[in-house]
Amino acid sequence: MLKIEANWIDLRYLDALSTQNTSIHRLNPCVKLITTLIFILTVTSSSKYEITGLYPFFLFPAVLVSLGNLPLSLILKRLLIVAPFIIFIGIFNPFFDNTPITKIGSVVISGGWVSFLSITIKLCLTVTTALILVATTGIDPLCSALLKIGVPKIIVVQLLFMYRYLHVLVEEFVRCITAYSLRSFHGEGVQFRAWGSLLGQLLLRSIDRANRIYQAMLCRGFDGEVRLLRTSSLTLVDILYLIFWIIFFLLVRWFNIPQLLGNLLMGV
Repeated sequence: MLKIEANWIDLRYLDALSTQNTSIHRLNPCVKLITTLIFILTVTSSSKYEITGLYPFFLFPAVLVSLGNLPLSLILKRLLIVAPFIIFIGIFNPFFDNTPITKIGSVVISGGWVSFLSITIKLCLTVTTALILVATTGIDPLCSALLKIGVPKIIVVQLLFMYRYLHVLVEEFVRCITAYSLRSFHGEGVQFRAWGSLLGQLLLRSIDRANRIYQAMLCRGFDGEVRLLRTSSLTLVDILYLIFWIIFFLLVRWFNIPQLLGNLLMGV
């Protein structure tokens, strides 16, 4: 229970970091969003056997963390939470792809292991960059930027509600766990046979709370439109930032810089 609450507090703290006044935070939200989307596109479009060519991409999140004054430990902690899902996505590759790729001593490395490592690196890069985007932009400016680039309003509204009222679901779950623990004589946590009724109660409580929240929103004049501040303007710094990173991403995507440097050093 305490772990769930601590993780939610960390998530809210990630959004609170967006109120800082650094050079990255002052950039236009649309520019940061477009840059991140291009970064994700170039990373994920790399070959499934690409490993060394992905290393230069780490420069982008490293620069953002440094200039944005972000705690690296918090970003890594959030990344560790999704690490099991990242591993699960590519863990079966070695069983389906037995094509020999390289050989280290007497050990033959199959394509499955190489693609598994490549997928892990790609997901780490994309997830880390997405977390940094939230930490340097904030959920409201980010949703405003989504509207500006043409994302349907209904999707943006659902995203806002999901984020804003996720803590409602967490509070209801913690309340249910607390009530169960106070009525438990063994103190061994929630028994397996009780999880069905517990989740059912959580669903009913969440629906009831959602109805009350919706009625409160109607009483306050909610008409389906979430009005966000859109005061940010495009500056020369924003344009230079976008152009620089797009050129860098394309160069890294089409040229294996570590391999080129290695060949250059070997030639010397």
